[in-house]
Amino acid sequence: MKRLFYFITTLLAAHASFADIYKFTDSNGVTTYTNIKPEGKQKPELVISGPKETAPPEVTPQKKSTAKTPTPSNFPKVDNQVQAQRDAKRREILMTELDQEKQALENAMQLYEEQKNIPEVYRAANGKTFRNVAKYEEKLRIIEAEIQAHQRNVDLLNKELTH
Repeated sequence: MKRLFYFITTLLAAHASFADIYKFTDSNGVTTYTNIKPEGKQKPELVISGPKETAPPEVTPQKKSTAKTPTPSNFPKVDNQVQAQRDAKRREILMTELDQEKQALENAMQLYEEQKNIPEVYRAANGKTFRNVAKYEEKLRIIEAEIQAHQRNVDLLNKELTH
């Protein structure tokens, strides 16, 4: 009897995410669990409610409001000359960062060219040397990732400077 109880409980738990589970007792006193809502005079009890199937919500594009919110009178304002100075300083900083990233990219590419011609080896106990291909490939993968990161930074800085 306990096995049947655990089986039904497990069955109900497994199906809980798929459908509604109903419990009803027929005229003979037999209790039945089902995922189909019984028709007729029997009064089913909803034991577990599964997810309801609903139509996906319609996606409507958000319209941007054309009305501008007025700036509060006590909001700090910057005149055009000060803003121009700030923009020039920002551009100068971005140009410096771009030059540094270009140099770092060049250094990483040079390192890659040097390291791809140097195999990784190890010396065995008997004095023989063997190539360590996995270590060699890992070394190059690390340098390639560094090159990609610097290239991505150069691209992003160029993009920022063109806007």
